[in-house]
Amino acid sequence: MTQAAFEQALGDFLRHRGNPLALARQAAREAPGSVRAQLLVVCLLLCSRDLRDFEAAGWVFARVIPLRKTAHEQAHVAAVAAAIDGDYARACRIYDQILTEERTDALALGVAQVFDYYLGNTAAMKARSGIALAGWSPELPHHHAVLSMHAFALEECGDYAQAEETARRALELEPLDVRAHHVVAHVMEMQGRFEDGVRWMGARSAQWTGAGAASTHLWWHLALYHLELQQPARALAIYDRRILQGEGISELIDASALLWRLHLAGAALHQRPSILAARWAPYAEDAHCAFNDLHAMMAFVLAGRRDCAGRLLGAQQRRIARVWGTNHDMTRLVGHPACLALDAYGRGDFTAAEALLRALPPVAHRIGGSHAQRDVLQLTRAAAAARRRRHPALRQAA
Repeated sequence: MTQAAFEQALGDFLRHRGNPLALARQAAREAPGSVRAQLLVVCLLLCSRDLRDFEAAGWVFARVIPLRKTAHEQAHVAAVAAAIDGDYARACRIYDQILTEERTDALALGVAQVFDYYLGNTAAMKARSGIALAGWSPELPHHHAVLSMHAFALEECGDYAQAEETARRALELEPLDVRAHHVVAHVMEMQGRFEDGVRWMGARSAQWTGAGAASTHLWWHLALYHLELQQPARALAIYDRRILQGEGISELIDASALLWRLHLAGAALHQRPSILAARWAPYAEDAHCAFNDLHAMMAFVLAGRRDCAGRLLGAQQRRIARVWGTNHDMTRLVGHPACLALDAYGRGDFTAAEALLRALPPVAHRIGGSHAQRDVLQLTRAAAAARRRRHPALRQAA
């Protein structure tokens, strides 16, 4: 069963569906001396944005250290060690070296793509997946996943036509590849094909519903289409039935991102922000991922939870004082000023909110996430500027 659990875990990770971590843990329990089974658990934990998973990865990694390893496995260990040290960029460089020696290493490719996504490094994503695809025979396992990874990189780099064509090729091979469905959803969002998006998602919902956090995220995309089509009631219905039910960090991010956009659009949210803010409260002082912090702050501002907002900003300041790790620079350059902007927006200081968002550096995309997700910063800046013009005298004390 160990081999089957490992392969299923890796396959589900690459398809963005199911619970690959549970399967990987099963494989590791059944074969505690297996380096690759233990490494898969570590990698899946590191691919989470949750601080608790990141810390758990360190404990699992400690079990790998004394195990006997091949040179290839030792290279994977070095990549994981870099990530545990908070240096995802270095981890990606090691994975790239691994892939020059073993071009069909699906774990190295998949984890490196996740890390570069968190770093907002779309050019590296595209280059890596393009090289992998050129040497990945269609007869080999996971060819559909390489196609969908490359499709997503193409979309994030603005090559929408090629991205959609590549994603559809992936779906011909594996209709349950949630990442490929996700790419098409992104393309239609970026091209303004909102009615096409509703039809696409609706016709295929049975193939991606129930796939875990990735499924929740696709419901989020469907809600965005309805919001763009001036149908906020339908977006709220999706929030209530599909998005609020999730319990992980990624689902909370989707919930915040949707409620904040609905708020900017003038929708009545009633008690939803209070419920969401209560669920974000335990994460207020993580300061582990600037992207998380941004979305937690949205919930705190919407709910008027000044206590949680203050805790979050204080944790970010403490994080900035510790000069190490990938998230240090992103918090200092982007995450902290963006959260200050949201806080100012919530207090009615639209001048400060707009100024803070306007001053974000050209590397703001390195906060991670997709174009569709990061667009919330521009939407908020535009809303702040519009409110400032309508109410030039409106201010509240900090």
